[in-house]
Amino acid sequence: MTTVHPTPRRRYHSPSRAARAAQTRRRIIVAAQDAFLQRGYVQTTLGQVARAAGVAPDTVYKVFGSKIQLLKELLDEVVGGDDQPVAVLDRSGPQALRREPDQHRQLALLAAGVTEQLERIRPLDDVLLGAAAVDEQAAQLRAEVQDRQRRSAMTTIVGWVADRGPLREGPAGGAAADTVWVLTSGEVHRMLRDVAGLSADDYRHWLEGQLISALLPCQCVWHHADAERVTGIEPA
Repeated sequence: MTTVHPTPRRRYHSPSRAARAAQTRRRIIVAAQDAFLQRGYVQTTLGQVARAAGVAPDTVYKVFGSKIQLLKELLDEVVGGDDQPVAVLDRSGPQALRREPDQHRQLALLAAGVTEQLERIRPLDDVLLGAAAVDEQAAQLRAEVQDRQRRSAMTTIVGWVADRGPLREGPAGGAAADTVWVLTSGEVHRMLRDVAGLSADDYRHWLEGQLISALLPCQCVWHHADAERVTGIEPA
């Protein structure tokens, strides 16, 4: 007896349909960011986002599934700087840091990259921080982003720096990575930029000096000069 196998269906791919879907997703992302920044996470509804994006509420649910998933995907885009599916450490900036042979230059690149990223994501991280105090899903998301993902990324970066020479803390490990994780946190950025009133450029100089001082065996003269310029305090 001959077995007849059904002919598999060919998947239909329409570039115009894919383009429209991408445009719809972009409108929802933009509307969500505006709503979260204006109203906060808790007070924002997917219905409000849908109206602002010019789509039906069901469309928002179909594309993102839930409000917390919408916030997560928005954060992913803001952290990366675009909507390309490329991991943060695989992007051009971190990879340039990885290839850089000089440790001081590596940390200068890290300080510049962190400053640029925090200036971009801090407003949304503040929204997430506020939501985390009252919403369990938001608290879990912030813990995942800040406590696990970012900590893991800083551990990897410290390893790249250690590949170029010795560190003050010894072999790349917990102490050095935790130091970088704390120094590059949104909380420290918030204190220096919002409370102490440092400019973004002064914050970058401060962070670069702190990273070099904390990680590398020798401090540089220019670091002392930068510390005095930023803080107004002459280093001991």
